[in-house]
Amino acid sequence: MLNFEYHNPVKIVFGRGTIAELDKLVPTDTPVLMLYGGGSIKKNGVYDQVVAALGKRSVLEFSGIEPNPLYETCLKAVETVRREKIGFLLSVGGGSVLDAAKFIAAAALYDGVDTWDILAKGAEVKAAVPLGAVLTLPATGSEMNANSVISRSSTGEKLYFSSPLVYPRFSILDPETTFTLPERQTVNGIIDAYVHVFEQYMTFYLNAPLQDRQAEAILLTLIEEAPKVLKNPLDCDARANVMWTATNALNGLIGCGVPQDWATHMIGHELTAFYGIDHAQSLAVVLPRLLTHCREAKKMKLLQYGKRIFGIEFKKETECKAVDAAINATEEFFNSLGMKTHLSDYKIDANEAAGKISRRLKERGTMLGEQEQLSPDDVAKILIGCA
Repeated sequence: MLNFEYHNPVKIVFGRGTIAELDKLVPTDTPVLMLYGGGSIKKNGVYDQVVAALGKRSVLEFSGIEPNPLYETCLKAVETVRREKIGFLLSVGGGSVLDAAKFIAAAALYDGVDTWDILAKGAEVKAAVPLGAVLTLPATGSEMNANSVISRSSTGEKLYFSSPLVYPRFSILDPETTFTLPERQTVNGIIDAYVHVFEQYMTFYLNAPLQDRQAEAILLTLIEEAPKVLKNPLDCDARANVMWTATNALNGLIGCGVPQDWATHMIGHELTAFYGIDHAQSLAVVLPRLLTHCREAKKMKLLQYGKRIFGIEFKKETECKAVDAAINATEEFFNSLGMKTHLSDYKIDANEAAGKISRRLKERGTMLGEQEQLSPDDVAKILIGCA
């Protein structure tokens, strides 16, 4: 029997034209800070819709949040929140903007000396400014979880925190906001969601057939819908399916009561911190090699995955070939979307990356994997294999 709790207080407002619902969702009696990134929302009409829905509320804006949100940028927003006595944060953009909003919400009310401790030392978040979201890029699942990942340029680190106090009060998901996404961002989002599922699913056998089937349903949906979106970016049905799938990939449901890995993400975070490649690019590079390195520990799940997702049949004497086929099929799916899967594709020296990242993990005393079975030396081997 599995023992677990599942709490998710986020109100999801899904569908075309739902940005107008902000008028009912955002408080009217406190200053609001609208957070967004590089300004694409002003080109695709989302900004105008948000401003119209907010009406006569007292609204300030903070723009320039990076795709991998920087701690240094967040601190500037924290100053604004404190100075202007902001009572509500509205994230308008993708998961990076929302991750930044969560950290800003927590840091603005943090009573400690150094807000970096929230990320680096797991300092307790005792209060947070309320926040909501208008999602424009399905990928991270941040719209329905309490997680946030922040980078710090001064130290070359990329760390995360989680607190129930930074759950969005609501998230608006209008698939039409994704019509104008560049193909690179669309592909990144699909792969990020795919690997989110893997981190919760591709571990070892446990008697959790429903969670397995739910995870597999998300993977199959991504495989089916991804080509439709890339062929026709204005296919609202396909966009909607990808958006809802990405949300369900990391809203906590499929991870209830089951072991979780997250080694691919942790290694990927370091690659992004050191070399600046996209988060999803780092995941697509690491995952196939990590699966190969952990093939024996994950064999039962790899066989199940290969059969249920890609129709790879096997007998006892062909299990090794079936495992290889499942790993190869995963990489081929990434490649079919135009995603490159080797460090050399990004002009990164694998041996250098292995040395840098393994040293950092040793300094932190970090072990990775669902059973903490991956040492820094194992990570180095995985990264060398990513060449």
